[in-house]
Amino acid sequence: MKDIDVIERSRAGARQKISARNVQVRYGHTAAIKNVSVDIAADTVTAFIGPSGCGKSTFLRCLNRMNDTIDTCRVTGEIRIDDEDIHDPKVDPVQLRAKVGMVFQKPNPFAKSIYDNVAYGPKIHGLARTKAELGDIVKVALEKAALWDEVKDRLDSPGTGLSGGQQQRLCIARAIATAPQVLLMDEPCSALDPIATAQIEELIHDLRRNYCVVIVTHSMQQAARISQKTAFFHLGSLVEYGDTDQVFTAPRDSRTESYITGRIG
Repeated sequence: MKDIDVIERSRAGARQKISARNVQVRYGHTAAIKNVSVDIAADTVTAFIGPSGCGKSTFLRCLNRMNDTIDTCRVTGEIRIDDEDIHDPKVDPVQLRAKVGMVFQKPNPFAKSIYDNVAYGPKIHGLARTKAELGDIVKVALEKAALWDEVKDRLDSPGTGLSGGQQQRLCIARAIATAPQVLLMDEPCSALDPIATAQIEELIHDLRRNYCVVIVTHSMQQAARISQKTAFFHLGSLVEYGDTDQVFTAPRDSRTESYITGRIG
């Protein structure tokens, strides 16, 4: 499938938040991402699916320049968020990562209190002028992460003392406390039990009202439940991108159909 076909289908519908053109990623001499071009809509959950090692997490990390931290990694092509080139020399990667928050596969709360976990980002980015303002930011972030009612009476307790699902919601609160516009999630439920997974999925559904959410998931069932758009990656290429219902019920590419039906994976 030609990249232009992917681009044209992704332009339909919601306002675009992220635009990528001819993105390539190499680790030394190994190509991990090959000429990926795609537009990702605002106020939408977009799921990246595909076999292990297909490049979906690598491409996700391109969106907030996390790959910059890997010495052997080289990223080429263009990625724009709100029409700003994220590789422009004027763009500070630290500020970019405040705008493009990220939640990882395993919950990774800091060895700090629940309050300090959420307050950390707003503090270093100077988002609060007073202690009261900082407290308000923490409260709102915990409310948006559906965690406030469970922890409001123990904000001084260690974040590491929470359950796995609560820790992941704390990490989501920490990510959204810096008022990002995009929220990246790299298999955020893979280490959680079914009950915690359901809670995170419900939260993701709510978050899309205010954020562009991009999630990597190994679970096709999860992608079908929570996303409006789905991108299928295979061997470093973006094979198909479209409305989730269409991708799962009437895939346009035989490789997508083979993956969804379990013939490749």
